Amino acid sequence: MNKRKITEGVALLGAVDWSRRLFDSLIPLPDGTSYNAYLVSGSEKTVLLDSVDPAMVDVLLGQLADVPKIDYIVSHHGEQDHSGSIPHVLEKYPDAKVICSTKAKSMLMDLLHIPEGSFQVVEDGETLSLGDKTLTFIYTPWVHWPETMVTWLEEDKILFSCDFFGSHIATTEMFVTDKCRVYEAGKRYFAEIMMPFRNIIEKDLEKIKDYDIGMIAPSHGQIYDDPKWIMDAWHDWVYAPPKNLVVLPYVSMHESTHRMVDRLVSSLVDNNVEVELFDLTVTDIGKLAMALVDAATVVVGTPTVLAGPHPLAVYATFLANALRPRIKYLSIVGSYGWGGKTIETLSAMIPNLKVEVIDPVLCKGLPTDSVYEALDKMAAAISEKHREQGFT
Repeated sequence: MNKRKITEGVALLGAVDWSRRLFDSLIPLPDGTSYNAYLVSGSEKTVLLDSVDPAMVDVLLGQLADVPKIDYIVSHHGEQDHSGSIPHVLEKYPDAKVICSTKAKSMLMDLLHIPEGSFQVVEDGETLSLGDKTLTFIYTPWVHWPETMVTWLEEDKILFSCDFFGSHIATTEMFVTDKCRVYEAGKRYFAEIMMPFRNIIEKDLEKIKDYDIGMIAPSHGQIYDDPKWIMDAWHDWVYAPPKNLVVLPYVSMHESTHRMVDRLVSSLVDNNVEVELFDLTVTDIGKLAMALVDAATVVVGTPTVLAGPHPLAVYATFLANALRPRIKYLSIVGSYGWGGKTIETLSAMIPNLKVEVIDPVLCKGLPTDSVYEALDKMAAAISEKHREQGFT
């Protein structure tokens, strides 16, 4: 697409990636994504904010074909989907300076081999005049790398937020029109990328709360011309306590674990506990991550394979440990044929999770009445713990 006017002197550039379905060889992209760059033209200077993934650099260069000069290129974040095409832009505008945070400079030199002489490092809160427009650079570390920052355009009240408030959506619509769709995509984005840094992001939200933000222009997804609702959503995802929710990822080989999981789900529901169930053989990992944003308890269901947990259960447990959700309780249910170390293996995989472990329920072969009774007791115990904590 061609560049598009946002306000006077501010344009949306970048590329829409309709076909991409996996990010970082890990994160599902069911709706594709976009790589947003922005051109801000002041009365004296012109700045390009971010670039695009190198695979789509021709789109960006085509949008810049009629731009005679760029004075500055802002790199909010060193990852290639944002900064990967900066070397190509520098070939076209060799006198441009790359503006970045202190930590970003060495990272960009390592990742993209940008020469040291091309950089202009800015400090937290530093301003840059473009003539009739003023940029302020605000450090936002761990949203979601240590070097990240955002840019505030004072005169137009636009926050160029990079990964902050982003969402992976491929669309021709420049502004958000379907808030429900973007809310889900934004929550997925937060869960998969930002949740491990939730405690640090609290401070970043505090840093921007006093700005009179009229528009948020992220580096992925649509522009928010009504930004309050997405800022409120992030506030909830970052600050809100867990909900009365059990997330139950499971895998079953010969029905034993499946039967146990079905009983536990029914008993939890009877005890007024909400459940989100994920069959790991078909689960969209992004959906699982989204559920972990709100969960108070995780119960992993797994059969025993070669004396340990099923590999899919191992993956789900590893993912939960890496994402660091604010769950309070954890347990395991499953079956075995002759023995094993399922509990010991999974318990050793969660050093990042400060949780209380509820007594697991394992059975040999198919579950019996006594196993079902133990599952009912687990459900009652989880419900009571949620009530004690005030989770609703």
